[in-house]
This record gives sequence, structure tokens and C-alpha cells, in this order.
Amino acid sequence: ERLLATPVRRWEIVLGYILGFGIFTIIQAALIAWFSVHIIHMMMVGSFILVLIITFLTAMVALTMGTALSAFAENELQMIQFIPLIVVPQVFFSGIFDMSTMASWLQVIGRFMPLYYSADALKQIMIRGKSLNSIWMDIFVLVGICIAFIILNILALKKYRKI
Repeated sequence: ERLLATPVRRWEIVLGYILGFGIFTIIQAALIAWFSVHIIHMMMVGSFILVLIITFLTAMVALTMGTALSAFAENELQMIQFIPLIVVPQVFFSGIFDMSTMASWLQVIGRFMPLYYSADALKQIMIRGKSLNSIWMDIFVLVGICIAFIILNILALKKYRKI
């Protein structure tokens, strides 16, 4: 309520929230990547820096998606109801399961899921040892998704929250 009483703009709220939690996202993404490669000894052929970049972008997509969904939710229960609708399908289309065996229309839907691009980039780096030249499209898509969710969040705040 105090925040809403200040002369702050919607985009400032969204950017402040994302930057504030983004710091913790960077730390968490770095710890998960380091732990996966150095403690669990996951297969790692490519650059650890590229793994960090993709892990960070994946976390930022999750953060911006979560903030956008929370703008539409009236309470915590509605946020929990979004999980099976938004998060669970991402797992099935991420590449954990072979998408070539799915119906063609499901393969098209899979291309709209952010985790598809994260998983593709990580496979290219960690398993095949590819460089930035091979994953630039995945990075471009993930950054675009982040920007789209930030814009959606700003527009949702305008429509659903009177600021």
C-alpha cells in the first residue's frame, strides 16, 4: 500500500521487482550450474560460461513469467492454479521426452515453450561442446521471451491494478 501511494510508475515497479529478485536469481543460477558440473559431475564438454548464461536466462524467464502471472492472479490460490497450466507443459516440451514422436501440432506448440530453447542450448553446450555461434538463436528467443513477459506485466498492472 505504501508503494502504491508513491509517485512510482508501473514500469519502475516491474523493473525494480525483476532487478531485486534478479540478483538472487543470478546467485542461485550460478550455484546450481556449479553444483551440477563440479559436485554431481554432469557431463560437460563445452564452456561453463555459456552454461551460466543459459541458466541465468532460464531463471530470468521464470522470474518474468512468474511476475506476469502474479499480476493476473487475485490471490495465492490462483497462482497455484497456474502451475499445472503453465509450468507442467513446459517440462513435456523441454526436450526431456523425444518430441519427434509427438504429433506435428504438438511439436509446433513445443516451439512456444521457453524451456525448449533452454534445454536445446544446454544440450548443444554441455553434450556437443558447441559455441555461442550454435546457440545464438536460443539466447535471442529467451531474451525476447523475457522482454515480452516484462511488457505483459506492465500492461497487466495497468489493467488489473489501479496505480
